Amino acid sequence: MTQEEFSKIASTIPLQPGIYKYFDATGKIIYVGKAKSLRKRVSSYFNKTFTNYKTHELVQRIQKIEFTIVNSEQDAFFLENSLIKQFQPRYNINLKDDKSYPYIVIKNEPFPRVYLTRQPVNDGSEYLGPYTSVFRVRELLEFIRRAIPLRTCTLNLTKNNIAKGKFKVCLEYHLGNCKGPCEAHQTKEDYDENIRQVRDLLKGNLSPVIRHFKDEMKALAADLQFEKAEYIRKKIAYLEDYYQSRSVVTGMKGGDKDVFSILKEKDIAYVNYLMVRGGTIVQTQTNKLETHLDEPVEEILVYAIQHLRSTFHSDTREIVVPFEIEYPDVNTEVIVPKGGDRKKLVELSEKNAGYFIEELKNKERLKISRNVDQIKVLEELQTDLQLQDLPTHIECFDNSNFQGSYPVSAMVCFKNGVPSKKDYRHFNVKTVEGINDFASMKEAVYRRYKRLKEEQQDFPQLVIIDGGKGQLGAAMEAIEELELHGMITLVGLAKNEEELFYAGDKESLKLPYNGGSLKFIRFIRDQVHRFGVTFHRQKRSKGTFKNELEDIKGIGKATADQLLKEFRSVKNIRERTLDELAAIAGAAKAKVVFDYFNGSSEPDKK
Repeated sequence: MTQEEFSKIASTIPLQPGIYKYFDATGKIIYVGKAKSLRKRVSSYFNKTFTNYKTHELVQRIQKIEFTIVNSEQDAFFLENSLIKQFQPRYNINLKDDKSYPYIVIKNEPFPRVYLTRQPVNDGSEYLGPYTSVFRVRELLEFIRRAIPLRTCTLNLTKNNIAKGKFKVCLEYHLGNCKGPCEAHQTKEDYDENIRQVRDLLKGNLSPVIRHFKDEMKALAADLQFEKAEYIRKKIAYLEDYYQSRSVVTGMKGGDKDVFSILKEKDIAYVNYLMVRGGTIVQTQTNKLETHLDEPVEEILVYAIQHLRSTFHSDTREIVVPFEIEYPDVNTEVIVPKGGDRKKLVELSEKNAGYFIEELKNKERLKISRNVDQIKVLEELQTDLQLQDLPTHIECFDNSNFQGSYPVSAMVCFKNGVPSKKDYRHFNVKTVEGINDFASMKEAVYRRYKRLKEEQQDFPQLVIIDGGKGQLGAAMEAIEELELHGMITLVGLAKNEEELFYAGDKESLKLPYNGGSLKFIRFIRDQVHRFGVTFHRQKRSKGTFKNELEDIKGIGKATADQLLKEFRSVKNIRERTLDELAAIAGAAKAKVVFDYFNGSSEPDKK
């Protein structure tokens, strides 16, 4: 949309507060913004020259503008955030946060269980969190388990079921971890009191819980139950020690608050959030945001604050920030501290944001370093194997079977020296009857590169065949049938000696045992072996293999499995006498199997 085109509609834009949406030629929303005055804000995009290329590009793409008028700037602020989350427009700030945060759920059921979940559902249960660390959640749950006895079973503890005596107490009851509500050893009222204590503990409100335990301890001591009173005293000490050790900030005055800071590097901003409850930092999170239109740092921070407070369900009335911002929620007080505890919290938040940035840079440096090391290994491999090109794409094949039965093949793929697991492939052997490693290898290689050829995908520079000369020869037959000879280098790897073979060579190639090339080849070989064996094991456990015995009319899977269990393979079954088969499968079925293998019955192919 040009400035001339915009001038024709400028007078129709309302002066009231609201949100505006920009659409491109395809009708897709590319930007959502808020404004005190829609006309002034939108006009600013067309009435000034932008030095920022991305802003200029945005204006050039605008084909349609829509408005929504609201009653106040605060309403515009919340609506803008909602629309950004819904449509994720290309030119808006992009919050890099795709985590599924853990929650602690108090289940909506009789005698509620308390456990971790990442999938909150609308089932009437109470979800506390989210938390930024699953380790922290597990630690909290372990702390609760040691301090407050709750059930962990999944029994349906309705009043009627308990009254009918359907359940028996388990080991947790005898260990003192549960008070046995399943056998009515604990009342619902007492259990609900435990749940109230859990809520207090998770909110960092330790005082009522300790007060309850102290009252219980005094009552037990007055009743001369000193051992039980001592047990409660240890619980109190454990509670106090735990929270003292977990407190990041202690003794802080001023109630609950949310603390935010922001650091910006070019087009990336990092916002740290400290959730302070009861003088303790109970949550901390740093998020990465991508900016697109050279937005002011104040605007970025406001957007991040709203997102983080929404994500962590914070409704505290106090926000602490490092500089003045226009936060439109009239129910929230924004404080820019000059000194004292709040100033220390802002500095702590900035320190956390700085640490987050440094960690990201360290990871990137480590990644670059690893890439350099991988390139060195690939260059060494290229030299040792006399390859024309650097083997940035390597594939390795292996066969797997179980005591001569159920053959499968597997292929792993390495790109730039690291596993490319999305390119790993399994092959159920389809065209080979019986056990034939060479034919199975040929089929797997043929199917793999036939597909790559049909889809016009890149071929690997190096293919490793795990199994030596025989399997290598079979693989080469597949390559020649596909007319790919000279396009892919194949080598065979002998299983025992770890020697390498080229097709047609009489002598093997022995690489230095502790050299980088052979170590790398070993790693690839181990990967394909693990991948193939895992696949084979899964297939066996699911009963998805079909053997030749099940093709015999009158022989079901149970009989086939019984015979295989005894004789280990179809080959051994074929060689057994009628009497030997009858001892396992019975006379009638033994005759069917014996006649099938000895030519008295034609195969019945299903």
